[in-house]
Amino acid sequence: MAAIDCGTNSIRLLIADLPEASAGETAPLVDVSRRMEIVRLGQGVDRTGRLAPEAIERTRVALADYAAEIEKSGAERVRMCATSASRDASNAADFRAMVERTLGVPPEVVTGDEEARLSFTGAVRGLPADAEPPYLVVDIGGGSTEFVVGTRADGVRGAISVDIGCVRMTERHLHGDPPTAAQVAAAEADIAAAVDRALADVPGREAATLVGLAGSVTTVVALAQGLQEYDPSRIHHARVSYEQVAAVTADLLGRSSEQRLAYPVMHPGRADVIGAGALVLRVIMERAGMPSVVASEHDILDGIAWSLVAASR
Repeated sequence: MAAIDCGTNSIRLLIADLPEASAGETAPLVDVSRRMEIVRLGQGVDRTGRLAPEAIERTRVALADYAAEIEKSGAERVRMCATSASRDASNAADFRAMVERTLGVPPEVVTGDEEARLSFTGAVRGLPADAEPPYLVVDIGGGSTEFVVGTRADGVRGAISVDIGCVRMTERHLHGDPPTAAQVAAAEADIAAAVDRALADVPGREAATLVGLAGSVTTVVALAQGLQEYDPSRIHHARVSYEQVAAVTADLLGRSSEQRLAYPVMHPGRADVIGAGALVLRVIMERAGMPSVVASEHDILDGIAWSLVAASR
């Protein structure tokens, strides 16, 4: 099966096989290919309400490459979910038409609630034994952040999506390079208000374990561990403390985009927005009272793939 997640900042592909039955009910999918390209589809959406033509074209180029790989792999089922940027844009029909021409299937512009549930499904499968339920799963994207509370046994108890993604917060508040103290304070106040609403809605403060998803979280965890290269095997299910996250956040917000690029784990397309992403994670940990976060490399992509499995049964 092939799953594509097209968000505000990146477009990602997972081609996977089902695990062997002997692997058990909580076994993860078997990766055939897992890829990511930064296309910044949500460029300027918060300000203009429209997808920029050049952003749609960047996405088309990446999607055409993915379509060729899917065809070559012989994947039997394909599902593409498009999230925050394509929900918000007034010209979303142009994007949908491009996807159908390029991929051969229409994108599903999922609701924030569905996005949250897919992320939860992908994240909690295979969590280590020391990750105590219930879980608060947070997926920090480019345009929005999803909050989901639940357990493996009982599923999702509550889910909400709020507009505090790393691209949106950077474009809205962090205009300096590096940002000024006043800009950081404004972003933090905006994030805190949204986080408090989300935690009350789900309710997130009742969770025992915080699980963090997506590139902002995994990059912060890689930096906290001092990795000299981005190694998913060392990041997946790594646990880092609030103090480590706070230190990394302060460091990133004090550096320019060019200085952030000096870190060997930094993706070039993430350097200008990682400060905002780290700030979102730090504020979530503060407001939820979480002493640590468990990073997961498995997220909405895996949830999309599992949804194809469920649909075929």
